[in-house]
Amino acid sequence: MSANPCEIRNIEADRRVLELLAQTFPNVSAASSEIMNLEAILSLPKGTEHFVADLHGEYEAFHHILRNASGNIRRKVTEAFGNALRESEIRRLCSLIYYPERKLELIKSEESSLADFYRVTLNQLTTVCRSVSSKYTRSKVRKTLPQEYAYIIEELLHESPSDDNKQDYFNRIIDTIITTGQADAFIVAICNVIQKLSIDQLHILGDVYDRGPGAHLIMNMLCNYGPFDIQWGNHDALWMGACAGNACCMANVLRLSLRYGNMATLEDGYGINLVPLATFAMETYGDDPCRDFGPKVDEGDESQYNEKTMRLLARMHKAISIVQFKLEGAMIGRHPEWKMDDRRLLEHIDTTRGVMTLDGREYEMKDSFLPTLDPADPYTLTPEEQELVDKLMHSFHMSTRLRKHVNCLLSSGCLYGIYNNNLLFHASVPLNADGTLKEVELLGQRYSGRELFTRTGLLMREAFNDDTPDDERRYAIDYYWYLWCGPDSLLFDKSKMATFERYFLTDPETHREEKGYYYRLRNDEAVVDRILDAFGVEGPHRHIINGHVPVKTGKGESPLKANGKLMVIDGGFSKAYHKTTGIAGYTLVFHSRGFQLVQHEPFTSAEDAVLNGTDIVSTTQIVELSQRRMRVRDTDKGQELQSQINELMELLVAFRHGLIKEHSSSR
Repeated sequence: MSANPCEIRNIEADRRVLELLAQTFPNVSAASSEIMNLEAILSLPKGTEHFVADLHGEYEAFHHILRNASGNIRRKVTEAFGNALRESEIRRLCSLIYYPERKLELIKSEESSLADFYRVTLNQLTTVCRSVSSKYTRSKVRKTLPQEYAYIIEELLHESPSDDNKQDYFNRIIDTIITTGQADAFIVAICNVIQKLSIDQLHILGDVYDRGPGAHLIMNMLCNYGPFDIQWGNHDALWMGACAGNACCMANVLRLSLRYGNMATLEDGYGINLVPLATFAMETYGDDPCRDFGPKVDEGDESQYNEKTMRLLARMHKAISIVQFKLEGAMIGRHPEWKMDDRRLLEHIDTTRGVMTLDGREYEMKDSFLPTLDPADPYTLTPEEQELVDKLMHSFHMSTRLRKHVNCLLSSGCLYGIYNNNLLFHASVPLNADGTLKEVELLGQRYSGRELFTRTGLLMREAFNDDTPDDERRYAIDYYWYLWCGPDSLLFDKSKMATFERYFLTDPETHREEKGYYYRLRNDEAVVDRILDAFGVEGPHRHIINGHVPVKTGKGESPLKANGKLMVIDGGFSKAYHKTTGIAGYTLVFHSRGFQLVQHEPFTSAEDAVLNGTDIVSTTQIVELSQRRMRVRDTDKGQELQSQINELMELLVAFRHGLIKEHSSSR
């Protein structure tokens, strides 16, 4: 191997990097071996990416989607066994893979010959596991295996009962698993491996939190999940703001939880003490029917609350709403740069006449009983309200579980992500009417596009950094509320959030929220291309993937926009959206052969899945197929590996020309 003068100069320039690399690969043999390994990895099929959005606390449905990998496991089972198994047998096997512990319990109570069941099932599971693991290196597969069964599973995956030389060996392993009483534990272990290997990377496009009762359960799962990333949504930002110490965010979190009767996340999930709010509400609004503040519970869930509880929740709901509007008015007053003075509404109320004056016009109020409102000083809390806010803030501040989950969001998330030529974000990119990127003011500077997202993300993190100066930290904490409802917020992007109007004004015209230009223009391919260019996303097959706004499939709306360059995958998971959307959510799968959009029907329950083998009924739409199967070398990871190969090749030249000395591997 000869080296030209240019190569020599490059080696000299990179000497420090190469010397560090030589500590890991000390000689030609070690460096060459690693190059061979990396080149082999580049030739493997691309791993499966799984995109989900707007979970809204629906733990059971999300958990099932993860367990079945949006139908990917069912497809693998069908491919493996085709006509060899009946439909009922395929359902039972899939149900076992999704919920191994619970399904085993049921099967064992029904099976007359457990040994036969174990033998057949272990063979079937090994076949499925071999299929889902085939696109990964042995090293990567090994890392997913449970320590106690790693060796045995690895042996089963790489040996076949059809091999005459290994048939007895394979069968003996299976028989020994059964005779030693390890079959149940082994089945659970291999089912979990199948689930893990069916998804290589999980992308969550925002809104773990909202009205569903299981956001804390989702966060528990994600914090222990493995490789995932999240692009924060508006509801995530609201909870992050509450955790950081933003009283407006905290009040909104409480109001939304009460509005949808979701006490589980607050009380059971995070230990938030709601007794002070209940006490204050009964003392202040005990004689008020609070008719417009009753919880909105899903159909079939009404029985979980008795009439007395419903009345209490309604009073708590109204109490925290009034506190919220006062806090928000004061927040707007502290930040004139946000230009939200038109949202200071309490000063326009005439409680004696039951009207509100906006833009010179009077509007009738549905409810004008506001005993804590001082017309002369409408945005100041009463002493009792201030005491309540202090107690609630303390409860949020002391919640170690909430802090843990927010830290998980911070460590695994950002406002946007770019993965394999796909731009991911939750809601919107602020635009002008002509489709150009809108400049938004942030701390006295104006930003747009990628720079706006980056700078906003940094500001959000400053709220949690101990070394942030106090005034900057205070602003960062305040800004979480602007992200929730500010007109130029990239997590909101509407003219206003008409919460007050929907609660108190009879005229539906006042309830209208005008969407930003992104939502009006995102079907324009030229606009989408301009956004992708601004974020530096290149390649002929590039896309924007986001959620936030439910796709009204029942009314003919398509989740594919801009000639397929933009995909909206909020269908939505939340039960409350099912009537609007006509479905129960979209998920997106990006594997080595292209994109598949999976449309889901409502999920019944995990119990039904175990007992009857029911699954989420899904319809798969081929969005985009690759002309050739994508390999690791075609991905971002492939580019990283290619860079490593290039550095190792340079190290080889340095070794062979004596520019860097070789050492024995044992050194």
